[in-house]
Amino acid sequence: MRVARTIAFWALAAALLACHVIVIQHSLTARFWEDEAFNLTVPLNLLAGLGYSSDGALSGSMITPFDTRISTGPTVLLPVAGMLLFGGDPVISARLVPVAFWVLLIAGLAVLGARLAGRWAVLSGAAVPLAFNGLGSYSPIQGPADLLGEIPAAALLVWALVVVRRRPWLAGLLVGLAVQAKLIAFLALPAFAVAIWARSPGRGWARIGQTVKRGWLPLLLAGVPTLLFELWALVSLGASGFVDHLRALKAFLLGGGQRVAPTSVSQKLATLSESWFVPSWASWLAAFAVVMLIVAGLVEIRRRGRLKRQAFMLATAAGVGALAFVGWWSTASHTPLWVRHPAPGVLAFFPVLVIVAIWAAHSLLASDHGAAARLRMPQRIATGALTLIVGVTLTAGIAGHVQQTFQPRGETLATQRADTDVIGDWVERTGTPWLAAQPWGAAIAPVVMSGAHVGLFDARAMRDVPRLTGGQCETETLVAGERYRVCAPPAG
Repeated sequence: MRVARTIAFWALAAALLACHVIVIQHSLTARFWEDEAFNLTVPLNLLAGLGYSSDGALSGSMITPFDTRISTGPTVLLPVAGMLLFGGDPVISARLVPVAFWVLLIAGLAVLGARLAGRWAVLSGAAVPLAFNGLGSYSPIQGPADLLGEIPAAALLVWALVVVRRRPWLAGLLVGLAVQAKLIAFLALPAFAVAIWARSPGRGWARIGQTVKRGWLPLLLAGVPTLLFELWALVSLGASGFVDHLRALKAFLLGGGQRVAPTSVSQKLATLSESWFVPSWASWLAAFAVVMLIVAGLVEIRRRGRLKRQAFMLATAAGVGALAFVGWWSTASHTPLWVRHPAPGVLAFFPVLVIVAIWAAHSLLASDHGAAARLRMPQRIATGALTLIVGVTLTAGIAGHVQQTFQPRGETLATQRADTDVIGDWVERTGTPWLAAQPWGAAIAPVVMSGAHVGLFDARAMRDVPRLTGGQCETETLVAGERYRVCAPPAG
């Protein structure tokens, strides 16, 4: 039996690795979409000597230093700038940075699984991110290579959980870097406060005192990346410009940057349950199974006097982290039904909850002898059934994700290149510095890929600038590709 289990494990591990490779390859060649392109303008401008600036397509369509509408931060974009120094295709070079963070995310989950519950928890933790489907909204996560901050933030949060036991100061620094990968990652702070509390000795007020003693340095270091970034902004912008920057940041954080009809808690939870490569009812069932396994496991194993502090820490920290992200998003009625918003918490903490559930199942099924084992038979059957539900759901989710990669795609990075090569040649030949995208959406990426700065057609600064569109030109067509064409600006 031991040999059979070993063979089964390595066969499943190889299959899981193959699925990750397929999904990464598909993501690298997927359509380069507008949020990615907008993010890419920052490292491009940095290397062009324009400072840490975007093209300001959402801020008046002019070079905008420390643009608050770019919520993917320097933890991601500075490494992208480093990658661009090596040359090659800028999109692929940029996308390799999120791929590296995806690998770190999976590796961190594997480490947590191995520490807590052995090799089967390694597979379970590494499988959960593949079952997540970020495609189902207007503002998607297409895959692990998207030039966005959600996956890097999740990876850094997972590694903060890895090191919090022995190096809480490093965990704090990693949380701070996660915030500078995606601002919404600051919602993870309560989870790490709980993690430090769970690892602190003593009871009652004495334990709280130990938590404060152990937690002040991690909390301080969590703010260091943001402090350094804002100091950079202060030096670059000057006092008055920095005040304007802080006001814009406040408005963005409070308003979410979007104007949408109010959304309800039920709509948000329905959106989250549909954001998996399984039917909604299956995701709810799997969530129920995970929660039941964790609760039953913690209660029963504590009764036996065998509760591991690591298991308690991960269960409480991941539970608080998941609730913080999902709770904020579901009650934030001003935010749209975009699962990208809670995605850092979903990708970081949901897999950890599954790892704890696998540990709980293994502990509950640990063999006892004699009458005690017979009395526990209903418990063992229930535990086995709940574990089977989790395993089948994960397997189906991964299969659904891989199947999705083989579906026909209306547009890919290759088809975009075929168009933008023609437009890029025209941009270089004519020395056109700016193109106005008409409207915000699919036209943004071809502008950035052409080598021009990107603005929006309705901005005052773009009044006399040629326009790139996927539709027909109402004025003279200056250059045309297969899907996109550049039109002369309107007269007058």
